[in-house]
Amino acid sequence: MALKTFRPFTPANRFKALPAFDEITTSKPQKSLLVTRKKTGGRNNNGRITCRHIGGGNKQRYRLVDFKRKKRGIVAEVLSIEYDPLRSARLALLQYADGERAYILAPVGLTVGMKVSAGPDAEPKVGNSLPLSKLPLGSSVHCVELVPGKGGQLARSAGQLVVLSNREGGYALLKLPSGEIRRVHEDCYATFGQVGNVDHMNVSSGKAGRSRWQGVRPTVRGMVMNPVDHPNGGGQGKSKGGGGRQHLVSPWGQLARGFKTRRKHKTSDRFIVERRKARK
Repeated sequence: MALKTFRPFTPANRFKALPAFDEITTSKPQKSLLVTRKKTGGRNNNGRITCRHIGGGNKQRYRLVDFKRKKRGIVAEVLSIEYDPLRSARLALLQYADGERAYILAPVGLTVGMKVSAGPDAEPKVGNSLPLSKLPLGSSVHCVELVPGKGGQLARSAGQLVVLSNREGGYALLKLPSGEIRRVHEDCYATFGQVGNVDHMNVSSGKAGRSRWQGVRPTVRGMVMNPVDHPNGGGQGKSKGGGGRQHLVSPWGQLARGFKTRRKHKTSDRFIVERRKARK
């Protein structure tokens, strides 16, 4: 995937870098795999805002992605590579031998006309889904299951990959993008290859309006709010922490820096061999 830059005729174009969409082969999604998506404005079923800075934006429809790769041992042909407005990765539309169609995440190197399959007897090549016990050590995989049969949960966004480093005691040792090394049962399925759209992290919208099209509303610093609206608000002029010396916190008083929010003695702790690398 390449990025498209613009001549700086306007301030918005000066730093704009948008996807070129070279890999997209069709603009018409599979209608049978579309679901209407209602906008929530960041509110839950009680009408309370649970996720701030969400609202507006263009209409979007959800694509039903087959994260479980249900049809095992059946070869499928890639019909198209498509855009998904609700995720950073691209989608590949598959058609199986019996005529059924399904979406999967499009990995790097997957093109129209290629054949893919899923199952313990599949070859370890791009787009194929296999149990971790059947993949060669050192493989780069994505869309990895955490529980056998639950469907892929790890490494699903653009450019992500997980490295299969070792196997021991019925578990596979995976090195995650964060640097964490984690044990996952070797019966869990993973898709060979790296998630496509690698340059997504380098996209620059160039203007605030593009964020509004995507449903992202403006964010305001707590320091410039009033004390009634935020713990850091208030004070005479610009003052760190509302005129006092308290640490920066969230709107609900949770420490924003240095405080670990992961629950102690979590059940999944026993599967983590090495923690992710601390940010410098």
